[in-house]
Amino acid sequence: MRKPPYDIALKPYGKALLELAQRRPELLCLGADLTRQTETDLIRDQMPERFINVGMAEANMIGIAGGLARAGHLVFVNSFGVFCTRRCYDQIAMALAYPKLNVKIAGFMPGVSSPGGPSHQAIDDLALMRALPNMTVFDLSDASEISQAVAVAADIPGPVYLRLKRGEIPVIFGADHVFDGRRAHVLSRGSDLCLVASGMMVPATLAAADVLERAGLSVAVVNSPVVKPLDAATILEAARATRLVITAENHSVVGGLGSAVAEAMAEAGLGLRLLRIGLQDTFAESGSREFLFDKYGLSVQAIVNAAWQALRPGTEVPLAPPPLAEPGTYAPV
Repeated sequence: MRKPPYDIALKPYGKALLELAQRRPELLCLGADLTRQTETDLIRDQMPERFINVGMAEANMIGIAGGLARAGHLVFVNSFGVFCTRRCYDQIAMALAYPKLNVKIAGFMPGVSSPGGPSHQAIDDLALMRALPNMTVFDLSDASEISQAVAVAADIPGPVYLRLKRGEIPVIFGADHVFDGRRAHVLSRGSDLCLVASGMMVPATLAAADVLERAGLSVAVVNSPVVKPLDAATILEAARATRLVITAENHSVVGGLGSAVAEAMAEAGLGLRLLRIGLQDTFAESGSREFLFDKYGLSVQAIVNAAWQALRPGTEVPLAPPPLAEPGTYAPV
């Protein structure tokens, strides 16, 4: 596992999808007028016969995808997360999830990574997709996971939602990192605190863990890229050794990773305190990633504050160093 600032990769999803299409002649790629923005320009330009742009009609795109899947195709549909989940939820439920069709939904710009305000910020997509029977849900954190997740999703029967950061993707994990579509990954073990994160919150969580460790706490970190079905066994095993569990997600605290972990802890009778880092049941305003993550409590310092105030109340909170990112690198906020 690398240290920040992280190297970046460009278009890991698009490259993996193109490579898969070259091996799987049944694969078709659908878009809704967001081609370059969803990295599918690679297929459009190199395999145009396998690319269909349906225009700005996401609900229709889902219906077309369902029909193509019934005809034997492996279909990837691509758009911004808010457009390919909330906008066409009933079509996904009835045309894909209910018949358990082989359609994979790639949703870009998760949570408050978008500067576009509530119309473009997918803060409820994990909750929506988790609620659907037969739906598998991935919230991916780095280029290695994204590159592997495309082929993994293709081999899972039924629909899969892939939640993907847009643009420059950090390279957090080494070549030995394996994403298999079922497991969470224990990145470190500890006895005071268990941090569970997914997606864009993994770099911030790792940075917060480093600050807390330096201040004297023993911190476990779990990366949970599979939000459904949740790898409860791995998360609970890491949590049992600690006194506090904190989840961190670039999403509303309602219905996403935090809710999934809370459900698992309650069903297992694990009597530990749980804190959930995420949007606190609110829409967000427009702004940069740095501004929005800080304002809505998703920053490294916000995670440090929550952990320290719960475990060392009344004492001075350690300060996270400012993010240091040179051109061509990625640093947590």
